[in-house]
Amino acid sequence: MTDFADLLKPDNNQSAHSIHLLDSRGFDAWLGGQPERNRAIVGAQKFHGRPNEFAILPGEHPSRWSVVAGVADAETLGAWCLAKLAEALPEGSYRLDDAMPGAAALGWLTAQYRFDRYRKEDHSAGPRILFSRDAGRIDATVRLAEAVALVRDLVNTPAADMGPPDLEAAVMDVAAAFGADVLVTRGDDLEQGYPMLHAVGKAAERVFAPRLIELSWGDPQHPRLAIIGKGICFDSGGLDIKPSSGMRLMKKDMGGAAHALALARLIMGARLPVRLHLLIPAAENAIAGNAFRPGDILRSRQGLTVEIGNTDAEGRLVLADALTKAIECGPELIIDFATLTGAARVALGPDLPALFTNDDALAAEMDAAGSAVEDPSWRLPLWDGYADMLKSDVADINNAGEGGFAGAITAALFLRRFVPDGMPWLHLDTFAWRPAARPGRPKGGEALGLRAAFQMLQGRYPRR
Repeated sequence: MTDFADLLKPDNNQSAHSIHLLDSRGFDAWLGGQPERNRAIVGAQKFHGRPNEFAILPGEHPSRWSVVAGVADAETLGAWCLAKLAEALPEGSYRLDDAMPGAAALGWLTAQYRFDRYRKEDHSAGPRILFSRDAGRIDATVRLAEAVALVRDLVNTPAADMGPPDLEAAVMDVAAAFGADVLVTRGDDLEQGYPMLHAVGKAAERVFAPRLIELSWGDPQHPRLAIIGKGICFDSGGLDIKPSSGMRLMKKDMGGAAHALALARLIMGARLPVRLHLLIPAAENAIAGNAFRPGDILRSRQGLTVEIGNTDAEGRLVLADALTKAIECGPELIIDFATLTGAARVALGPDLPALFTNDDALAAEMDAAGSAVEDPSWRLPLWDGYADMLKSDVADINNAGEGGFAGAITAALFLRRFVPDGMPWLHLDTFAWRPAARPGRPKGGEALGLRAAFQMLQGRYPRR
């Protein structure tokens, strides 16, 4: 993982290149105050003060050049306004000459994320270090960047190197850093207690046995918080096999688990006053003679019987068993992350996770948190009128709605059947992938909804 702590440091008047930020409203006044030489240099670099533009200005000595950069609003710095600079400036040290980076320090860090595990050589430029006068905020910003990078690393890793055992190892590494306890239930031991998780993963058991990974941390006297992440490490679709184009990105189907683990890391790093219970149902949805079949009827941990209408709707099955386990422990709040449906992407595109919840106040908290940290989601309804789409003639419920309508909603309605009335529950159907790069956000695995969820939890469980 990129060492973000080396890229954001306290400003102790070290030697550094200064960065002057301005927006398009202040550009003409600034340019008018510059010497003729600078005006010519700015014109040659086609700098007009627009966001993500910058120009390098010479100083009295060749090594003492400075930077002028455009942002959307020079008074309020957004999370990504420095990201382009961190990607494009020469290697070296920098400071803002008339502002503190604040939230923008995150973009400075994440812009320098690299996934180079499989590259023979790294041809990227050297580090760009930012000195900040807001020293008290540095550690929290670094932890946030590390959590984003953890999601990216886990999602970017191919399935051959990120199966259920590797996901378990990642949880163990995080647990060791914070003194958390881990309990793992594997293979045939799942058959009685977690029958749907076992059914989904048993076709890959010879190589990648399914497992439920549980991490526990915090004072048992504190409010219990359950976080669940879908850990399907590769999804072939099972016997309802996906086309090759549909399988191309299925290494990211454990993106929900990556988000859940990263959120757990943030909670423990900030020492929020909660009793944390992280649950990751990990499996590969593979094809073999013992794979579960369309038309099979599975009995869930809760006792509900589920008719399999589609083996490619497996994520909700493993989540349902994990939800039941979490609820047995009496949490006051449940959050689950899952790369659950293509329907959510059709409805909202790649940037907006679909948010479902049975609690209007919780929805408002998440909306406010997402706006505050520029990590939005969009609430979709748990529309009771669509529950009939999950009816089964032979079981309590079907795992896939008929007709293909409202796929994200019917998936969320399926999960809601396993959540008791009155239990606050938040479900994020996230993409966990960025199909095109933006400043600070490279193409590939991405944390979407993670920062908003952490911001919401910090407000709900403040440290005292």
